[in-house]
Amino acid sequence: MAGFAELGRVEAIRQLFEGTGYTAFGEPLFYEAAAGDAVTTATVTLLEGVDFDLVYFPLKHLGYKSVIAATGELYAVMAHPETLSVRFGVSAKLDFEQIKELWSGVVAAAREHGYKSLSLNLQPSRNGLCISAAATGSCSKLSCVRRPKARSKDLVCVSGSLGAAYLGQSVLERERAKFDKGAVPGDNLEKYKMLVGAYLKPELSPNTVRQLEDAQIVPSMGYFVTGGLADVLLRLNRDSGLGVKVYADKIPFEGGSFDLGRELDIDPVSAAMNGGDDFRLLYTVPILQLEKFRKDFQTFDIIGHLAMPEAGTVLVSPDGFEHPVTSPGWKQ
Repeated sequence: MAGFAELGRVEAIRQLFEGTGYTAFGEPLFYEAAAGDAVTTATVTLLEGVDFDLVYFPLKHLGYKSVIAATGELYAVMAHPETLSVRFGVSAKLDFEQIKELWSGVVAAAREHGYKSLSLNLQPSRNGLCISAAATGSCSKLSCVRRPKARSKDLVCVSGSLGAAYLGQSVLERERAKFDKGAVPGDNLEKYKMLVGAYLKPELSPNTVRQLEDAQIVPSMGYFVTGGLADVLLRLNRDSGLGVKVYADKIPFEGGSFDLGRELDIDPVSAAMNGGDDFRLLYTVPILQLEKFRKDFQTFDIIGHLAMPEAGTVLVSPDGFEHPVTSPGWKQ
């Protein structure tokens, strides 16, 4: 296969689109939202050396994860994916075959989550690989325009285990350090493959928003957990004007989290609160819809509830003690 120098940017993009089901250089997709519906956007940027390390990150997984990072932001506000625009800043160390592998992950995620239109641009980068993705989605009138006001006692619900991605990345970094020193990495990657997978290839159900709509459950607030649970809880407190109480013994953890936490001297609760990269949805659901939500959304865990403003944002330990939630980037 010819390299970028022989192909040129336009031909490289044309070849990357072959067999994907999407059209390269197609006309912009214009879609008409139903009466009262809204259009929303989400953008993400991933930088080599900051957001990922190509020493241990498979390129296909990286492409897939970049799409999930944008798509989750749409699902958080109850929007359905419509269009996706991707740009790769490509460094000289990557050849066309490697970019093809990266692109295959993007296409797989775009198909899985029902994007109608997909576009790509390539440009050179002097500072390693850079990936940016911009997604648009449509949100029904019921889900976004008539969203109920957040109230005290609304339930705080998350779509899966927390802290797993940070622990998975930590074990990858530990094994890389061994490799850099000339040692052969052990069997920890296989032993903790679920935690490693949570970091390398996070997955979201493409049916969540539709299922909520079909069940006529409209969350009062919605967030995509990427920077740790604590960050989202503080945003929830700020945006709702209400207190937030989350219970440590209700936080869901992936199997092996506590074993690996002991090996790495990392508290899994701390990993969940401030670790990041979990890629989970967090919704607040009116308490009157508790029974319906528990029945139809068993993959979600109820970890707490909204409270009166004076309660603040707290993590309640099993002994009932309330710890104020803090997070990097927030003035305490």
